[in-house]
Amino acid sequence: MIDYIIRPMSFGDIKQLSDLDKRCFAVPWSEQSFAEEAENRLAYYLVAEAEQTIIAYIGCWRVIDEGHITNIAVAPEYRRQGIATELLTRIIHAARSQSLVLLTLEVRKSNSAARLLYESFGFKPIGERRDYYHSPTENAVIMTLMLGEE
Repeated sequence: MIDYIIRPMSFGDIKQLSDLDKRCFAVPWSEQSFAEEAENRLAYYLVAEAEQTIIAYIGCWRVIDEGHITNIAVAPEYRRQGIATELLTRIIHAARSQSLVLLTLEVRKSNSAARLLYESFGFKPIGERRDYYHSPTENAVIMTLMLGEE
C-alpha cells in the first residue's frame, strides 16, 4: 500500500490539481477553475498527497442543506488502492457533521467501477442527464445518498 496523507486543498495545490485533472478526465478543469474553487466559501476539497505529489482529490459544494460532489480523481497509477474510498468516506463524514441531508453526484453511465463504489456507500441512481459528458458524449447517471439513512 502507498503511504499518503489526506488534507484540505490549498492554493499551492492548484497547478498539481490541474495537471492531475488532465490525466484523469477528457475535459479537465483549468488552473483558473481550481483557483476559483479554492476561493469558493461553499466548496470543500480534500487532496491525497504522497511524497509531496497530489495523487487524488475530491470536491464538494454545499448548497443550503445539500452537498454536490463535483469531482473525484485518482491518478491512474494509484487507482484500486482505496484512496477514492477514503476520500469519499471523509466527504460523507464532513457532510454529516454539517447536517447536510443528502449528497448527490453525476457519473458517466459507462463508469461501472465508480458506480459500484458509490453504490457501496449507499448512493442510489435517481435519473440521468442526457449528453452531460463530452469527449465522448455520454449520459450521466445522477446518484444520491440520503444522509439520514444508515
